[in-house]
Amino acid sequence: MKSLEVKSLTKVFGGLHAVQDVSFAVRQGKVHSVIGPNGAGKTTLINLITGIYTPTSGQVLFGSQDITGQAPQKLPALGMARTFQNLQVCMNMSALDNVMVGAHLRQNSSLLAGLLSLPRLRKDDRACRDEALKAMALVGVASYADAQASQMSYGALKRLEIARALMTRPSLMLMDEPAAGLNPTETAEVGRLIRQLADDGLTVVLVEHDMPLVMGVSDTITVLDHGSKLAEGTPAEVRANPQVIAAYLGAEAETDQQLEAA
Repeated sequence: MKSLEVKSLTKVFGGLHAVQDVSFAVRQGKVHSVIGPNGAGKTTLINLITGIYTPTSGQVLFGSQDITGQAPQKLPALGMARTFQNLQVCMNMSALDNVMVGAHLRQNSSLLAGLLSLPRLRKDDRACRDEALKAMALVGVASYADAQASQMSYGALKRLEIARALMTRPSLMLMDEPAAGLNPTETAEVGRLIRQLADDGLTVVLVEHDMPLVMGVSDTITVLDHGSKLAEGTPAEVRANPQVIAAYLGAEAETDQQLEAA
């Protein structure tokens, strides 16, 4: 079953085609990675899917629903969550409170109930807290529950964002460079988490530069170059594709070595 389908998606900024006629489909419960050299259009593509940008042309289908140009704040209620390349964490809040924020779209308690502190609201708050603690345990940051976010390491904060996204109870999660800035041990932990989430039924669209991570967790990979789809296939097929190797040459000092080592 297709969880996400992108059809001929195009985005033009002035005269620049940041994304050009890109199509791909993601199957439910699979990890589909989007890779490419710097400037290939990867984050622009994710921004189009999640409604931050409106496509110049093309279509985005989530399940059976057309969500092209849908407002970002409406997507979590449909089952889509996202993490960002740059941290989106409230440093003056506790780690637990940061995670609980992810549940706000499905909380239906009224303002009046909150002001009166009705029993139902207190019950909902306890349930939300318990669920947030479980999400934190799943991603490996339960020990920070009572800590301020500002006291957490960068790697722990990246996983905290994943926990917060899980609080929306998504069926699809888009991750924009979850391993950026992490050391090898932290990157391996993120890889194991992504694979576990997919094995538990969550569909994952992953944008990532770390090639060993991508090759290790992906079921399918789409390769972008200068905004266009260059190749698509299994990790083994992409690794052996001469066009992919050529596109990466010179893009980053170690990228071609990473492709060989992956």
